[in-house]
Amino acid sequence: MDTGSVEPDPQRTLVRFMLLSIAAAVVTIGLKVGAAAITGSVGLLSDAIESGINLIAAIIALWALQVAVKPPDLEHHFGHGKAEYLSAAFEGTMILLAAIAIIWTAIGRLRDPQPLEDAGIGLAMSTVASLVNLVVGTALVRAGKQHRSITLVADGRHLLTDVVTSAGVLLGIALVAIFDWPRLDPLVALAVGINVLWTGYRLLRRSVSGMLDAALPPEDTAAVQNVLARWRREQGIDFHALRTREAGRQRFVYMHVLVPDEWTVHHAHDVTEAVKSDIAAVLPGVTTFAHIEPIHDPSSYDDLDG
Repeated sequence: MDTGSVEPDPQRTLVRFMLLSIAAAVVTIGLKVGAAAITGSVGLLSDAIESGINLIAAIIALWALQVAVKPPDLEHHFGHGKAEYLSAAFEGTMILLAAIAIIWTAIGRLRDPQPLEDAGIGLAMSTVASLVNLVVGTALVRAGKQHRSITLVADGRHLLTDVVTSAGVLLGIALVAIFDWPRLDPLVALAVGINVLWTGYRLLRRSVSGMLDAALPPEDTAAVQNVLARWRREQGIDFHALRTREAGRQRFVYMHVLVPDEWTVHHAHDVTEAVKSDIAAVLPGVTTFAHIEPIHDPSSYDDLDG
């Protein structure tokens, strides 16, 4: 039976990208903490907090990728693909916590505004950190979509969110330096915190949907339906009770195959295997489960709900 497991080469690629994410997080944390210490900016401090969350999330994501690729075993008959949803949910939670910390810090600084020091040096250091996150985040999202890894996509989007955060912080610090209005710094940090809060919520929502056995995306389901429609036209067989679900990079299709009553079990089996092969051709790595039924038996239609 096709387990839908991930091939070694793509897996090594995903692991390398996660290691790259960890390295980027370490570099950006150093730069942003240094910038915050030099300037005394709560905006840069909030940016550094988010980068710290990036590092923790990347380490958890690396663990999830290693677990998700494990084949089915006696306790996990459908594999371990949902580990990626756990990782993405954890990352979403960490983003929410970072947002709360940022907002809390910003409110405190609004009550007690402080002047900034050496803003130019802080801006330069934070700009370098943002460029690192931009390059790595873009690469992670691209690779995650290519290999259908929600973990990689989530981590990449987190980094890109960090870039947006940093851009807002840099703008705020520049305006503080120009207009000499200290309260603008925590106001920017507050706006950043709200944006990060929304990002965390969206990521959590998608992760929870996956853990609840969400169906395959419409384009994947349409590809399966096209295969079944062709077999209906060419072989006179039918299908119903079609169900789909995804677990991280794994995809599953369930269906009933209705064949002519006079077909032998052997022939029905061969045709069903051919159908499953065609589905695998349009959805690489998919696991398809099929139940064969006689097409003219009324009881075969008792479960006709898909």
